[in-house]
Amino acid sequence: MDTVKTQEQWLREMEEKSRAKQSQFIGNISSKLRRPMVAEAPQHPFRGSPDFWNVYEWNEQERIERFTENFKSVGGHVERLSSMEDVQQFVTDKASELGAKYIIRQNEPELAALGLEQRLPEAKISVWNTDAEENWKARSAEADIGVVLVDHAAAYTSSMVVLSSKDKGRSVSLLPTVLIAIIPLDRLKTRLGEVMSTFDEGGRESLPAGIHFISGPSRSSDIENDLTIGVHGPGIVYALLVG
Repeated sequence: MDTVKTQEQWLREMEEKSRAKQSQFIGNISSKLRRPMVAEAPQHPFRGSPDFWNVYEWNEQERIERFTENFKSVGGHVERLSSMEDVQQFVTDKASELGAKYIIRQNEPELAALGLEQRLPEAKISVWNTDAEENWKARSAEADIGVVLVDHAAAYTSSMVVLSSKDKGRSVSLLPTVLIAIIPLDRLKTRLGEVMSTFDEGGRESLPAGIHFISGPSRSSDIENDLTIGVHGPGIVYALLVG
């Protein structure tokens, strides 16, 4: 018992010393700023978004225009297409234009219906997680083009939301040189909050393995503010608004 009590006393003493150093550190900053040190946490009477923002909404044409404007402003490409037949033609033409030899896509029925294997016989088309022996990260890394079906999108931030599952690996949108993302218009919302609320409603048990927000080509300027494209993801991104 004496040993336990000694340990508890030692821990209390260490905590007191730590808090004293913390108080001294903050006090020095306060004195240099000539402001009193805040001793109590400030009140936060409001939580979440204000009411006016929760009901803020654009019509369909406004959502299309704002998403297009915002996505292009960060270096992305946007195409407005009427149907999945137009998507099929776009992907085929783009793959031919780029001379793509390796293409990977999610294992989704809508993407299977594009028939890329038949339309691009000169390219190797890989479908995520259809072979247990395959190294799917390696296949994604070598791909010239990745094709994904977007789960949600927000026009205000030009964000595409792609969820992970056994049929929709995150590597498909992260590792290829070029990303082609298909956005059905009924999935394009005004605000990101409209998307986030769907995850709250589903509860923790229904959350996917990953929720990925894509707002354009990969951009990094961490080192000396030198902007570099394509370091942490595809350097070219096409968002196809369909419907």
